[in-house]
Amino acid sequence: MSAAVIPAVIPVVRLKSGREKSLKRRHPWVFSGAIDPPRQEPGTGDTVELRSADGAPLALAAWSPASQIRARVWSFDHRVKIGAEFFRSRIASALAMREAMPVARNTNAMRLVHGESDGLPGLIVDRYADVLVAQFLSAGAESWRAAILDALAELTGCTAIFERSDAEVRQLEGLAPRTGFVRGASDAGRVAIHEHGLQFRVDVAAGQKTGFFLDQRENRQRVRALAAGRDVLDGFCYTGGFALAALAGGANSVVALDSSAPALEIARENLCANPFDASRVHFEIADVFAHLRKLRDRAARFDMIVLDPPKFAPTAAQAENAARAYKDINLLALKLLAPGGLLATFSCSGGVSAEFFQKVVAGAAIDAGVDARVIERFGAGPDHPVALNFPEGEYLKGLLIVRAW
Repeated sequence: MSAAVIPAVIPVVRLKSGREKSLKRRHPWVFSGAIDPPRQEPGTGDTVELRSADGAPLALAAWSPASQIRARVWSFDHRVKIGAEFFRSRIASALAMREAMPVARNTNAMRLVHGESDGLPGLIVDRYADVLVAQFLSAGAESWRAAILDALAELTGCTAIFERSDAEVRQLEGLAPRTGFVRGASDAGRVAIHEHGLQFRVDVAAGQKTGFFLDQRENRQRVRALAAGRDVLDGFCYTGGFALAALAGGANSVVALDSSAPALEIARENLCANPFDASRVHFEIADVFAHLRKLRDRAARFDMIVLDPPKFAPTAAQAENAARAYKDINLLALKLLAPGGLLATFSCSGGVSAEFFQKVVAGAAIDAGVDARVIERFGAGPDHPVALNFPEGEYLKGLLIVRAW
């Protein structure tokens, strides 16, 4: 797609009568059903001025004719000029906020831009050492891609930018997937990062999401603080983030399971990059659901279990189906948990609310016949902020549960 240009006259799109309430509450999404169809539809990614049915200006937004989210707001100030300098300013603000965070002193890998919560709908940018990974997930972000890449290169000083615009959500925007280096070049196979003294290798080209689960950074630290003297099971271990954190915290042993052979290959590289006794950890390729059942049948017991499964419910419509999977793995984990043991269980599904997730886990405890209590709650790290006007940005939720003696 060619670089966006600023039209002489910005197209006006009116909302149906009474449908402006969410915009007045500064929610950045406008669904197709709220819009009075324009006589001449704007182009994909075009900037439009949103107005109420009576003509009052409400916001400037990016138009996406292929998506049910028909418009995503760039600015609630209709006088702002949406252009290259607008995106440079928004990115600069996002970077300044991260640089002021204490976590910036403990790692060289952070989320720099978090979509709507940074005022940049559809744009995700993660930094891994001197490599940026960018995702353009909306028609608006795609339209301004060149200007955004220029601003990222200038403001971060990173010479290598890898694009991972391969998430399924792009299909809903009518956009084809795209991956590869868009600025500079580097060894995309393994980017070396550090996090709270631990060393990791990140596959930005083929890893899940942008290569590493940056949102779990603080939760890995919490597991590390609680792992001393425990036998730990890490389900869905991916590249070993929680497993290595448990080892660093003094776990007696760690069993780490994942169904991805490439992920476990990197997990073993991560193990070798840190000064741990390799005999204390066992990485195993396995279907986690099936393997938990095998462990149950063997009457295995663990003092700590971590469950960080993939996204089971991207949208709320899929929540009920996802509930069965969440209940199944948590029921099995609770049966494997020794009395006094800890279960750190997570959901990264945007369609599953924190309340619904706790209800599902509570049902699992009842069916497992165990008495368990929530002693802490987890969320994403501070570099994944949640705008108060955009609660949908709070996708990661977790519970720390203790099984009663």
